[in-house]
Amino acid sequence: MASPPSRTAVAILGATGSIGTATADVLQHLGAPWKAVALSAHTRLPELAAMCQQLQPEMVAATCDHAFQSFDKGCLPSACQLLAGPQSLVEIAQSPHVDTVVAAVVGSAGLMSTLAAAESGKRVALANKEALVVAGNLLSNAIRQGQGELIPVDSEHSAIFQAIQAGRPTEVERIILTASGGPFRTWSRDRIASATVEDALDHPTWQMGRKITIDSATMMNKALEVIEAHWLFDLPADKIEVVVHPQSVIHSMVEFVDGSVIAQLSPPDMRLPIQYALTFPDRETCPCPKMNWSETMRFDFEPADRDRFPALELGWEVIRGGGTCGAVLNAANEAAVELFLDGQIAFTEIVQGCRRILEEHHFSPNPSLEELLRLDRWARQEIKRWASLV
Repeated sequence: MASPPSRTAVAILGATGSIGTATADVLQHLGAPWKAVALSAHTRLPELAAMCQQLQPEMVAATCDHAFQSFDKGCLPSACQLLAGPQSLVEIAQSPHVDTVVAAVVGSAGLMSTLAAAESGKRVALANKEALVVAGNLLSNAIRQGQGELIPVDSEHSAIFQAIQAGRPTEVERIILTASGGPFRTWSRDRIASATVEDALDHPTWQMGRKITIDSATMMNKALEVIEAHWLFDLPADKIEVVVHPQSVIHSMVEFVDGSVIAQLSPPDMRLPIQYALTFPDRETCPCPKMNWSETMRFDFEPADRDRFPALELGWEVIRGGGTCGAVLNAANEAAVELFLDGQIAFTEIVQGCRRILEEHHFSPNPSLEELLRLDRWARQEIKRWASLV
């Protein structure tokens, strides 16, 4: 029997973000033979250079042309190959020197490199949920044809990926994604309507980037995770549920046909799902904290309120609609979040705009990549036009 392929040569795409820096920490903890052979960043190039000095990768990519022009290339290790421009992500993803690609570039910008890694037969440790939301069918086909692997890094999907191994796929009754509830979990509809940027960025549990923190506040992140779960686990909309769990310790659950519910628990720390995506099917000691069973704990669950958080419903609607719906929702949301952060629309108008654009787009049931990218551009332009009129 042939030995399984090595997965220890790791490319971190989006290295300076929260997932990227956590992955670097995991790799340093794992030690040899694990190595970060490639890193990328968009504008935070000084931080990228510091990581290169620490990790000594073979390749580094700077994807923002403007930031690259003013970057001091002399601060990189002498043996490090420097690549530039958005296409450099694809070059790294296809490199024969890379076994595993940690896809942590935020938003649809990471789509092309994730597809390239899948087509090249890599293990894709997927932290970019938008790749599946936008092009779930294309990415799933690329994984099959390239004979690669797709392992989720999102804490919720990692929890399901771990728990689902307690049975066979045909024995799964439903999966339950947990949500922290975000900063507005206890707010009324009227109070949410007047939320400021500062309010929305004040997450009670996680320290994340601005875009994903706003998504948590609208609960659009959970809608996108519902869509992602559909593609990852090949489940219909009616077998995917969301429940609010404010402690963020139970990361998600799988219910089997006999009524058994298997949950994955751990203190909230992204290093654990990152490491599991790298080392699967093996488990290694991890640098993140462990449960303290000598302390009294409580685990609360609340129904997800689709009235106060209308973004949630869009996740199931996109699954049922299929085709181009995911790409349009994702692009509209990314653009709407930017408008909110810039003070151009109100918090509740993020979801209102997304629904409007989703309803108005020219639907295609089996889109090509070119169609998806065209609609991505259209949705971003259309949400800005809509915002100028509200």
